[in-house]
Amino acid sequence: MEFLLDFLARLVTQFQTPTLGFLIGGMVIAALGSNLKIPNAVYQFIVFVLLMRIGLHGGIEIREADFTAMLLPALFSVVVGVVIVLLGSFLFSFLPGINRADGYATAGLFGAVSASTLAAAMVLLEEESIVFEAWVPALYPFMDIPALILAIVLANMHQHKHSEDKHSKVDVWGIVKESLRGSALSALLLGLALGLLARPDSVLESFYDPLFRGFLTVLLLVMGMEAYERLSELRRVAHWYAIYAFFGPIVHGLMAFGLGYVAHVLVGFSPGGVILFAVIAASNSDISGPPTLRAGIPKASPSAYIGASTSVGTPVSIAVCIPLFIALAEVVFDV
Repeated sequence: MEFLLDFLARLVTQFQTPTLGFLIGGMVIAALGSNLKIPNAVYQFIVFVLLMRIGLHGGIEIREADFTAMLLPALFSVVVGVVIVLLGSFLFSFLPGINRADGYATAGLFGAVSASTLAAAMVLLEEESIVFEAWVPALYPFMDIPALILAIVLANMHQHKHSEDKHSKVDVWGIVKESLRGSALSALLLGLALGLLARPDSVLESFYDPLFRGFLTVLLLVMGMEAYERLSELRRVAHWYAIYAFFGPIVHGLMAFGLGYVAHVLVGFSPGGVILFAVIAASNSDISGPPTLRAGIPKASPSAYIGASTSVGTPVSIAVCIPLFIALAEVVFDV
């Protein structure tokens, strides 16, 4: 009962934070028919700055971290990304009115990682004074890339099975290269490399850190507007996508929370790290995933997988999952 009350209190508080406030604000002004537009070039720059800041900070910490402590969480990240796609694909294969290509793409998008949700969770944990390893955001590609690759491979295998060309092969390495070339993952990996190999501390403190929270609110405002716009698209496809998008992030996050607890026991993974790991698993890709899946599964309808992710999945992962896992950590770890 105490856990439920704490979660509800955090949920109410979360609606008052800039993180969710700007997301809801974007949805409201879109619903009111506002003509407000954020130029795409500005949006891409904001995403770049956010991911570079996360990468630089993580790379600096990795440089001084114990690599053995990272190995198990990294392995669990791969496992979570793969399991999410397998479970989602299995579920959609049994639901009525679901196009198989749409199901694979949706499972892949929910197995991949949202940079904005990751950034929002980091800000909230810092505000709550909950300490986490700065290298935890570096787990992003370990979950993101395997999930996208597996979804595309499964979709292509299914397509080949029902096509006349039985001998064509799925270009797995091509999918890996396409994923690594994605704008979001490229920025994050570049930041990690610079933080690890260079000495960017002064640039991080003078430029990236001061801009981080302000740029995050603009990103969430844009996401809120897009979420409302995608609702009309989501209504045109099977309602199963909306149901999956609501419950999926919670289930995925709880699964990761359990594995994070195992890492806590075995290698001392911090409670804050467990929370952030669970949020990463609960998130669904909003930047790197959609273009990768558009190219890898061209027969899938973006209205289904992007509509489910943007209009339902992302608000749930930010508004529900972050306070849920913080409240759960307070019970399990007494933080």
